[in-house]
Amino acid sequence: MTASETVRLSELCDLIAEPVRPGGRPDALYLGLEHLASGHLVRIGGGKAADMRSNTSAFKPGDVLYGKLRPYLDKAVLAKEAGVCTTELLVLRPNAGVDARFLAAVVHSPGFLEYAVAGTTGVQHPRTSWAHIRKFGVTAFTLDEQRRIADLLWLVHEAISRSETLVEEGQALKRAAMRTMFTRGLRGEVQKDTEIGPMPENWKVVSFRSVREKLQYGTSVRCTYDVSERPVLRIPNIEPQCVNADDLKYCALSSSDAARYQLEDGDLLFIRTNGVLDRLGSCAVYEGHPANALFASYLIRARVRPDHVVPHFAASFFGSEHGTSIVAGRAISASDGKFNLNTAAIDSLLLPLPPTLSEQREIITILDAIDHKIELHRRKRTTLEELFKALLHRLMTGEIRAGDITLNRIDYL
Repeated sequence: MTASETVRLSELCDLIAEPVRPGGRPDALYLGLEHLASGHLVRIGGGKAADMRSNTSAFKPGDVLYGKLRPYLDKAVLAKEAGVCTTELLVLRPNAGVDARFLAAVVHSPGFLEYAVAGTTGVQHPRTSWAHIRKFGVTAFTLDEQRRIADLLWLVHEAISRSETLVEEGQALKRAAMRTMFTRGLRGEVQKDTEIGPMPENWKVVSFRSVREKLQYGTSVRCTYDVSERPVLRIPNIEPQCVNADDLKYCALSSSDAARYQLEDGDLLFIRTNGVLDRLGSCAVYEGHPANALFASYLIRARVRPDHVVPHFAASFFGSEHGTSIVAGRAISASDGKFNLNTAAIDSLLLPLPPTLSEQREIITILDAIDHKIELHRRKRTTLEELFKALLHRLMTGEIRAGDITLNRIDYL
């Protein structure tokens, strides 16, 4: 068929409505919207039907489960096993002559996404409907063409999934490395018990107060996205051990006023207020980018004594599982549901220190190598995601044909 010929979605699949009452299939797999990820062709999790107290819908292997609630989230998966799902998922069953993988790709295509969103109703909980999406026009392809398109798209999608797995494995490796090095050192030294748990016998525990030179709240000056010479780092810019300069705001301050909040290389930046404990106390190291940066009032700047502490070592410890728990233990619960840190709480934090700066740097070098590997996999994942979106659009519209593309293998290792 030519690319100008189209069929409606309702010609590719049927809506299946097989309601299941609570307790009707207690041993079945349950899928809710939380078990689907945006843009993913397969589920990322699952639950137990026995735990559900509301009506569900039954599905079979080969069905496509499409999220009608907030369709802009782009949630739809191909079911590989039977189960039940939330009624917020539409169960679409491919008709004869339709490849199920192709159907799953159709409902992720940019054109379909735009069409589905245009047909939403409701403000608080916008939903699209089968009555609307069934009319979506799809370029007509033979079954063989559908299979070639699906083969290509799923090859790229599997590479994305593998890249995500490698990122997760790298993060797990880093957590394990931090646990080991902050409790056993670099060479598995004899341990001793301390007030913050076991650590190498030749390490010491110090209060943060004893190793810092400066501790200060940030500026409360109003900042905007209007670009000026004074970028201001805020909570969104603070990531574990590093500054993210992607979402910057700026302010206008005189040189004399700005000097008080001017960051220097090696300054630590703590998040001092947040609604969740897992980000409270997140600690980044400022390394000169963006230049001439100031820091906002929801952050606390600490400058450590360079003859005692390598800044990245302190940030890495406070970003570790153990360090995070120590920071959380100093948090003060506020009436608005947030948790806060003040300078006194940060001063009271305990920090384990190896006997030499060189050992601190060696630990950071190992963690940096792991971070580098994680970042490579993140970049590869981003590239693959961009490739997937481009192919999805161009293949579904018939702009290019799957047979014209040679992509037998993607090297994501």
